[in-house]
Amino acid sequence: MKQTALQPRSSGHGLCASITPDTSMHMLSHSEVEKLCDTSQGGLHELFRNSALAVLTCGNETDDTKAFFSRYQDFDIRVEQRDRGVKLELRHAPASAFVDGEIIQGIKEHLFSVLRDIIYVHNELRENNKFDLLTSPGITNAIFHILRNAEIIHSVLDPHLVVCWGGHSIQDVEYQYTKEVGHELGLRAMDICTGCGPGAMKGPMKGAAIAHAKQRIKNGRYLGLTEPGIIAAEAPNPIVNELVILPDIEKRLEAFVRLGHGFIIFPGGVGTFEEILYLLGVLFHPDNAEIPFPLILTGPKSSEEYFHTIDAFLKNTLGPQAAQRYQIVIDNPRQSVYEIKEGIQRVREFRRQTRDAFYFNWHLSIDHEFQKPFTPTHESMAQLDLSSDQPTHMLAANLRRAFSGIVAGNVKSQALIAIEQQGPFIIHGDSAIMKLMDNLLESFIKQHRMKIDQQHYTPCYRITS
Repeated sequence: MKQTALQPRSSGHGLCASITPDTSMHMLSHSEVEKLCDTSQGGLHELFRNSALAVLTCGNETDDTKAFFSRYQDFDIRVEQRDRGVKLELRHAPASAFVDGEIIQGIKEHLFSVLRDIIYVHNELRENNKFDLLTSPGITNAIFHILRNAEIIHSVLDPHLVVCWGGHSIQDVEYQYTKEVGHELGLRAMDICTGCGPGAMKGPMKGAAIAHAKQRIKNGRYLGLTEPGIIAAEAPNPIVNELVILPDIEKRLEAFVRLGHGFIIFPGGVGTFEEILYLLGVLFHPDNAEIPFPLILTGPKSSEEYFHTIDAFLKNTLGPQAAQRYQIVIDNPRQSVYEIKEGIQRVREFRRQTRDAFYFNWHLSIDHEFQKPFTPTHESMAQLDLSSDQPTHMLAANLRRAFSGIVAGNVKSQALIAIEQQGPFIIHGDSAIMKLMDNLLESFIKQHRMKIDQQHYTPCYRITS
């Protein structure tokens, strides 16, 4: 039965369509529909519209969110509750989301994933007392329920989900390398979880998909985790077959470390380095000292200097103990995957011994400082404590926030507007740390790792000491 009715328009205005779900989100209450259609301040409509637009431009290779939203300013989406279920009404939707009058199936599924997660987070997390979001256990519990509601939590007999992090703006040789690593993972029946966008988030999935086809694996998982602030800059790539929208970057990061059995980090920019700082900060918790956590940093020969710079920064700011939690493998996809496979074997044995679940890393302790949402503003960025006179995990937490602010200043619309009005974020701290940070960021700029479509990058920050 035909699911999509189209009224073709000119390419400048997009298409109109009515879409119904296949298996989920059949019914919403009248109250939920009203909130999703409420265009007044504080309503869910803008959040739903922007996230849906990012999904409809699946494969979009730009991270200029201001230009992106300006280009599709006529786009709108409405939710209708009919007697037989929910229907989405699209107006001026990007024509690239349709083929021969039918919406692409993967895009359609992602649209209803967005609807599902926005409704669940609003109803279950925002407007009732079911979850205590002021405590660490309460936040972890909320993340578990978001993932379970999205049917991401699977009772598995064998851990094999590998999280791959890396930049959306990477060189061609680096992208090819991520595909090779993904291919090696797929040949060994590993599933892939990434931030769902382009570049190093797409490459491993693409490589694994080919390998899964070779091995006749028909249920390969390509899990994408994102959040509303970043989804427009990193629109879901076409290979993602399970999409989850977490409420903020902190819950997104925790979802990764709770779900993943092994981690591979490819070259990237400030967003990737934010993830590295988060991960190491979590692993510095004393309760996590004995927990096996396979972590490989890898890339082609041309990325060797990049990893040396990363390694030096981490050792000089967080101490030499930081390097004990990761391994760097250069220009050897097979060796990278071998190390991950060996590491996951240790994870398997540890969780059996401690009776921890394979599907969710309950045993991992995450300090509340890594869970509290951080909103980058000129005031909050200026107030960050970036001194060496604090516990190592707190320095890691504050450095993570600083890099998160730079990510926002590069691609998130609210931060972009604030910087246009007030100038760059001011970041200050100990002179030694600031010098290291400045050198690291300068290397990212020279290697064009800050943004996809901006050869002459204008920093959204100013570093002082």
